Amino acid sequence: MTAAPDPFVVGVDSGGSGLRVALGTVGTEHPVSTTVCAEPVRTGTAGIDAGHMLEQLLPAVRGLLEEAGRGAAIAAVTIGAAGMATLGGQLRAELPAALAQALGVRRVALAADAVTAYAGALGQRPGAVVAGGTGMIALGTDLTAWRRADGWGHLLGDSGGGAWIGRAGLDAAMRAHDGRAGGSPGLLARLQEIFGPAPDLPGLLYPRGDRPAMLASFAPEVAACAADDEVAAGILREAAVHIAEAAAAVCPAAAGAGDGGCEVALTGGLFRMGDPLTGPLHEELARQVPQARVVPAAGDPLHGSLAVARALALSELRLPAHPALLFVPEVT
Repeated sequence: MTAAPDPFVVGVDSGGSGLRVALGTVGTEHPVSTTVCAEPVRTGTAGIDAGHMLEQLLPAVRGLLEEAGRGAAIAAVTIGAAGMATLGGQLRAELPAALAQALGVRRVALAADAVTAYAGALGQRPGAVVAGGTGMIALGTDLTAWRRADGWGHLLGDSGGGAWIGRAGLDAAMRAHDGRAGGSPGLLARLQEIFGPAPDLPGLLYPRGDRPAMLASFAPEVAACAADDEVAAGILREAAVHIAEAAAAVCPAAAGAGDGGCEVALTGGLFRMGDPLTGPLHEELARQVPQARVVPAAGDPLHGSLAVARALALSELRLPAHPALLFVPEVT
């Protein structure tokens, strides 16, 4: 008698660069296959557009199932999305029933991208994760509740993130252009090479809808100048202070009670800048969070989304539910 095929699980990572979808199975940790929808899901006055997400997600999932070439039920779906915590009301209201009708799936989790970043980095262990890219958010848990710090966007926070670093670097460049204190001739030269004459920058920046991404695009230039430019190095040291402050705010006390300390993982493209940022950051973590033990992230948010779906399918989800951060509805 032939054994029934291993049920599938689906993980989704939705962000500013588009929608990534992974197909896996309940019995394996790694994806069977993945696909990318390059168009980011729209956000409107009602928040993240559930209809637009479904327009991309459902064909992507069906395509992955067809590519897998065998019939098997989908046991669980996890959707991780940037902005889920504050803009995910429509997704939470509409997606569970829509996925049940379209894919026959009854186990669904809707998660903030910080939660899927956590699950990808640390799995289901207590600890803390700092997710840094254009923005910056820290998330920690003792497996009974979540603690969040920052992630409030480039106007209200995201301190130490890519947009924050890029804006500080451009500020230093404009100061050099004006002859004000705190300016960096090196950063001014990089600004002019990338964006053109400094006085033209406001006209390029302010009308754009993707201002945070444009600001963040200058962050690597700050890192590249840091070895020979004290102003650039100082920006990265200040960023490290902010990032460590966020980690300190969320690192669960219980996780630091034992000899192993509190595991802290750094994940996201921000930390690919390397030692100019991570060097001072490790120093700040040692000073502000002496119980922290920095560990490498095991995987990215897409892997985390797939891991949550697998745990949900097996009734082994230990990460704490939360109405905005990790919503696990009853689907009838």
